[in-house]
Amino acid sequence: MTATSTIPDVELGKGLRRRHMNLIALGGVIGAGLFVGSGVVISSAGPAAVLSFFIAGLITVLIMRMLAEMAVAQPVVGSFYVYASQALGPRGGFVTGWMYWYFFVVVVAVEAVAGGRILQLWLPAIPLWVLSLVLLLVLTGTNLVSARSFGESEYWFSSIKVVAIVVFLGLGLLWITGFWPHSTPGLANLVDHGGFAPVGWAAVLAAVVPCVAFYTGAEIVTIAAAESAEPEHAVSRAMKSIVARVILFYVGSIFVVVTVQPWNAEGVGVSPYASVLSVLGIPAVSTVMNAIVLTAVLSCLNSGLYTTSRMLFALTVQGDAPKFFSRLSRSGVPRRAILAGTTVGYVSVAATYIWGDVVFNFLINSYGAVALFVYLIIAISQVVLRRRAERDNPAALKLKMWLFPWLSYATVALMAAVVLAMAFLPSTRSQFVMSLVTLAVVLVSFEVRRLRSRRSAEPVITG
Repeated sequence: MTATSTIPDVELGKGLRRRHMNLIALGGVIGAGLFVGSGVVISSAGPAAVLSFFIAGLITVLIMRMLAEMAVAQPVVGSFYVYASQALGPRGGFVTGWMYWYFFVVVVAVEAVAGGRILQLWLPAIPLWVLSLVLLLVLTGTNLVSARSFGESEYWFSSIKVVAIVVFLGLGLLWITGFWPHSTPGLANLVDHGGFAPVGWAAVLAAVVPCVAFYTGAEIVTIAAAESAEPEHAVSRAMKSIVARVILFYVGSIFVVVTVQPWNAEGVGVSPYASVLSVLGIPAVSTVMNAIVLTAVLSCLNSGLYTTSRMLFALTVQGDAPKFFSRLSRSGVPRRAILAGTTVGYVSVAATYIWGDVVFNFLINSYGAVALFVYLIIAISQVVLRRRAERDNPAALKLKMWLFPWLSYATVALMAAVVLAMAFLPSTRSQFVMSLVTLAVVLVSFEVRRLRSRRSAEPVITG
């Protein structure tokens, strides 16, 4: 882990402030999956889903600590894409960068469709593709202005999500302790409906796999660090507090869900948070939850557009993408890279509108394991670069991974186990296979690029 980057100096804007970075890290962990998708995990694991989220959170915390060590030692444009290039060579970097770019391009498409569907509940006369286009255009415009504009919008989106979860935890605590009117206090629901692990402990461990995917997004703060005035301090502070966030927001809120009502109650599998609010007698529950989920969707969409543009920009600077996308605006924003993500995302939305769930399901499956592949590469890169830094530049290690090297090895093993588990679990096997196809396409693209580079470098002999 050297103190200097293989990437030359670039002039991205430095508009992100400390409060932006803190909320980007905080909001990155809280996606729409927490409010909706967590119900599937509860239905498959019972009250012990709390442990599934805790184990997945622990793995994520370890991965983020490894990434933080590299990001504090070397805050560069492209973050873990650059670290993978340094640790694993050009092929490793190319695969990491393009897979991550593809992952968030699909996120943009998926969140645009999800946001459009929520808006259709209030505006049923307007076609889905129009509503999705409006959301994309609004947030694309926000990202085109400046990094600070993105940071400010993400700050408020994340603030709303955080406030919503804090209020939810507070209301749940009042119910559990008996201070809520007509409540049923106590922890009986954790064991009264088939036991704490009614489906078996194997199901609890299997549920860790989708739970890890829910935490994806915490790493965005290391990408945003390149546009912060104090990147080392911002990343260090954000990553050090991730443990409390994981425990409080994910594990705490799932605990409230399975304590306030039976895990197999009608509605928990569909929308667990709305189901709890219904038990508490909160008026207009569906409207409140739809508004909160829409905020989470907009936050993910906003972050997705930002992340795809910065990763594509980093790929161009490293020579792994066309230089066309490296052009910066006066405010230091890679506008062409932003528009590329918007265009690809909206083409996916249009294809979904024309061909229905066939395209949508393909997108979901083809990116399902991609982020997990990237997390595994991050863990391997940290081990390699840490060894190199201890030998060449130990002073760069201002923030260190705990109990290195054994905890790093354990993290690599845990992450590899999660990825392999996707291949054997019936519910995730199709995502694993399609994600392997995505990986194969990226690898073939690298070989084609390398072959073209060799040919262009060969001297031309004339008569």
